[in-house]
Amino acid sequence: MHKANDTACRFLPDENATLAIGAELARVLHGGVVLFLQGDLGAGKTTLTRGLLRALGYSGRVKSPTYTLVEPYAVSNLNLYHFDLYRFQDPMEWVDAGFRDYFNEQSICVIEWADQAKGLLPQPDLMVTLKPHHDGRNIEIQALTETGSACLEQFATPS
Repeated sequence: MHKANDTACRFLPDENATLAIGAELARVLHGGVVLFLQGDLGAGKTTLTRGLLRALGYSGRVKSPTYTLVEPYAVSNLNLYHFDLYRFQDPMEWVDAGFRDYFNEQSICVIEWADQAKGLLPQPDLMVTLKPHHDGRNIEIQALTETGSACLEQFATPS
């Protein structure tokens, strides 16, 4: 059963630590998982996503989808869709863009600025929050569904 307090927290001293935790997180993800990434501009959301993708075997360029809204990646027999909704002016832009079809059992969806499409997105399995702290950042990974709890339990278990 999902517990409301399923949370993992860690201090990330630099960019390499952010990439590494993305790689750790990739190890427990599977098709159908939805992650929301929260944090101010420059908090490390795209860096974390780059770590995820590298661990899943993607070696190409990973860029922020701020202007394209979504960057698709074919990795490990899955599709990973990296959304950035920062530029949305109205949540209905989500519906108009047809992004709902991207959410399926063959896809991992990572969404930055999810609040911009509030009420229209599926429930996230994991909420990942990055906040600046001293010279690095703190990360909090919170499970919001049973699937998220299972991922977080695996995450907490060393590989």
